[in-house]
Amino acid sequence: MELWFPEREFFMRSHGQVRFIKISSRLQKTVVALTLIVALAVIAGMGTMSFLQWRSSVERVSLLEREADVATSEERLNAYRANLGEVTQDLEKRQDFIEEMMKVVPADAIQESTVTDSADETADMVEKVSMAVPEAAALAKIEARQLVFVEGLTRYADNRSKQAMWALNELGLDPKQILANAEKSARGGPLEAVFGDGDEIDPRFERLGLSLARMATLEETLEGVPQLRPTDAAAINSSYGYRRDPFTGRAAMHRGLDFPGATGAPIYAAARGTVTFVGRKGGYGNAVEISHGQGLLTRYGHMSRFEAKVGDRVEAGTVIGAIGSTGRSTGPHLHFEVRVNGTAVNPRTFLELAPDVLKKARRNPTAAAAQRAGAARSAEGKSRG
Repeated sequence: MELWFPEREFFMRSHGQVRFIKISSRLQKTVVALTLIVALAVIAGMGTMSFLQWRSSVERVSLLEREADVATSEERLNAYRANLGEVTQDLEKRQDFIEEMMKVVPADAIQESTVTDSADETADMVEKVSMAVPEAAALAKIEARQLVFVEGLTRYADNRSKQAMWALNELGLDPKQILANAEKSARGGPLEAVFGDGDEIDPRFERLGLSLARMATLEETLEGVPQLRPTDAAAINSSYGYRRDPFTGRAAMHRGLDFPGATGAPIYAAARGTVTFVGRKGGYGNAVEISHGQGLLTRYGHMSRFEAKVGDRVEAGTVIGAIGSTGRSTGPHLHFEVRVNGTAVNPRTFLELAPDVLKKARRNPTAAAAQRAGAARSAEGKSRG
C-alpha cells in the first residue's frame, strides 16, 4: 500500500513566489477509501431498491392473509344480523368474480380447488348463522362454498407460481426481478374489472387476484423462453464465445450460434413473442428480432428473405424467414442470438435445457411439489442412515 500511495509534493510558482503543497500517504488512502465506499453504496442502493420492490409485493400478500384471518365467523354473523340485503349483494359480487376467474384459469384448477384451510371457520359460520338467522342459512352455505373455492384456487395459483419460479431459476433467469419489473409496469389488476372502486371485499378474494396475476406473469415469461431450434440444421459450426474471426483472423467475441444450411431453408421462431424488427441491421444483414416479454429477445441474422413483419404475434415454430448469406457472412447460415435486458447470453443454455425444464414445470404442480418433497425426505433418510 505504501508503494501505491507515496508522499507527494507539488510546487507552484506565482508572481515570483514559490509555494509547495504536501499530500501525505494517509490523506491519499483516505480519499481513495471514501471513493470506494461511495461507489459501493450506490451499487448496494440500486440492488436494495430492486429487492425492496419484490419484497413489498410479498409483504402485501402476507398482510392480506393476516387480514383474512380477522374476517372471523363472528363478524360474518353480525353482518347477517345487521343487513341481509347487503350480504346478498356482497355474495353476488363474489359470485361474479368467481365466474370471471373461471374464464381465465385452466380446467384442472377446478380439481385443485376443493380443499380449503378455512373449513372449520366456514362450518362454524354456517352453524351460527343457521341458528341465529334461519332465513339466511342458504346464503351462509353459498358463502362457505365460495370461500372453499377461492382459497383452493389461490393455493393452486401459488403452486403453479412456485413451479414457474423453479423453471426460470433453472434457466438462469431471476423470477424475483421479473416480478418486480412486472409490478413497475402494472396498470391495474383483475379485481378492478369485477369490483367497483371503493368496494370492500374479503381479503381472500384480493389475495386470489394477486396470486393469479403472479402466476400469469411467470407463466407468460416461460412461454417466451427460447425452447425450439430455429432451423432444421442438426449441426452448429460456430458456438457462443471467443473465436477466430473469419474476416480478420483475430480473436473476437461471437455472441450467438451459427447454424449452417442451404439458402432458402426455413427459419423458425424459437418461442412465442411479438416481431419488433424486420430489415437490414449492420453486419447481421437481413435480420428479424422477436420480443418475448420481460426483457427476453431473440435475433435471427443473415436471412435471404422475410416471412414476418413488425407487430406479428408468433408461436414457437412459426416460419419467420429463410437462411441466407447477407451482411457480414462467408456462406449461407443462420446467426441466432438470445438477449436478456439487452445483454447477449449463450443460446445453447436455453435450447438444451428449456424443453426438459418446461416439461417438468407444466406437470401437475401439486403432484410435482409432492414428488420433490418425497425425494428430499428420502435423501434425508439415507443421509441419517
